[in-house]
Amino acid sequence: MQKEQISVFDIFKIGIGPSSSHTLGPWRAAQQFVRLLQDRQVLELVTGVQVLLYGSLAKTGKGHGTDIAILLGLSGDDPVTFDVNRIDDKVNHIKTTRQLQLGNSHQVAFSYEDDLLFLFHESLPFHPNAVTFQALLSNGKALSETYYSIGGGFVVKEDGGGQQRPEVDLPFPIETAADLLHWCRKTGLKISEVVMENEQAWRPEQQTATGLLDIFQVIKECTYRGCHTTGYLPGGLNVARRAASLNRRLVKDYSYHNFDEWIAAVRKTGNGFQNILDWVSCFALAVNEENASFGRVVTAPTNGAAGVIPAVLLYYLAFCDGYSTNHILQFLATASEIGSIFKKGATISAAMGGCQAEIGVSSAMAAAALTECLGGSQRQVLMAAEIAMEHHLGLTCDPIGGLVQVPCIERNTMGAIKAITASQLALQSNPDQAKVSLDAVVRTMWQTALDMNSKYKETSDGGLAVNIPISLPEC
Repeated sequence: MQKEQISVFDIFKIGIGPSSSHTLGPWRAAQQFVRLLQDRQVLELVTGVQVLLYGSLAKTGKGHGTDIAILLGLSGDDPVTFDVNRIDDKVNHIKTTRQLQLGNSHQVAFSYEDDLLFLFHESLPFHPNAVTFQALLSNGKALSETYYSIGGGFVVKEDGGGQQRPEVDLPFPIETAADLLHWCRKTGLKISEVVMENEQAWRPEQQTATGLLDIFQVIKECTYRGCHTTGYLPGGLNVARRAASLNRRLVKDYSYHNFDEWIAAVRKTGNGFQNILDWVSCFALAVNEENASFGRVVTAPTNGAAGVIPAVLLYYLAFCDGYSTNHILQFLATASEIGSIFKKGATISAAMGGCQAEIGVSSAMAAAALTECLGGSQRQVLMAAEIAMEHHLGLTCDPIGGLVQVPCIERNTMGAIKAITASQLALQSNPDQAKVSLDAVVRTMWQTALDMNSKYKETSDGGLAVNIPISLPEC
């Protein structure tokens, strides 16, 4: 049987915050619907469009920017290239003119209040994150399609359609951690090397390397921007940005003018455990404050958990003498494989599994990547991933106000610190004595997800979301 095929570029995607499942996924779904209209040659016949949001997309959609993402996706804009500084103007123009430029080529009437419907009390059985697009045609017919945003920016239809890349013959097909370890033992390759061999089934190795360095470039820009931007996060909670002030205190009197000079200054100030701990938190805060502000980030494996991988990667680059192209590629390749194992065996969607599926998975990815880069064996790498997830099991997703801010941003700092701790534990341990395998913790995480009350699965119906009284302005 053909195993599920997940590329490194499925786990790491460039997009716009604040959520991969509620922003990037619906954005991609809207783009797919426009392509469907084009492929069937009915785009010019469309007289109106209605959008129906179900389940978690309805309940926390406004706080997660689902409505904004769908409007931009229907307009033909792409999250990888769209200027984030134009988001407010573009969305306000659609709302005030009550006109939508469908696919950037065909204008139709569109009422934000009447044509974008949040069905708070309705869910579809296939997945909690569901969106239906309906197009009314001038010939009296209609076209409707339902998409599911299943986490990490992945979008599928109930029949399994929606994925764009064709299947290939992978030299090392992997479904579980046991499969991965089998290939490592058989070939003697590191985990990152197995990943890069598999990626060659899709594209030349240099193209993969270039793509990963593009991912790293976005991580650099996002972290640097987040460490130098002050103010408050949008959405009405009035959460103050903290990364910039923390960066100022930590960097002291060192001057710099770009990312590389900044990292050099960071390295000089990391002269003790407390300072390094503060820097790791600063990195994570910076990324997720950018994410909450509709900034450009990298899903890792999701937007809500986008700060963990950058924080641990920059910790390695700044404080472990790891700043080289090869180390960056090694880190990202290793992390992606752990993320894909969780995607195949459980979920990376908080709407399906709570925050263990986002922060927990990202922490496991980062722990594994750091362990390989620090010279750990393949079994120690898997052990580090297991330790990190084991101590995130049961973590709920209960965003206050449906915003990816509280407790989401601070959770990224916790996930990063746990990843570093898990790596250190694995490097100082004998995997022969381990009592829990990575595959066992993946199964346990999925079982926990199935048992978890829906109130704690990104619905804002329980937990902190109902115990912290707030009054948000109308969108």
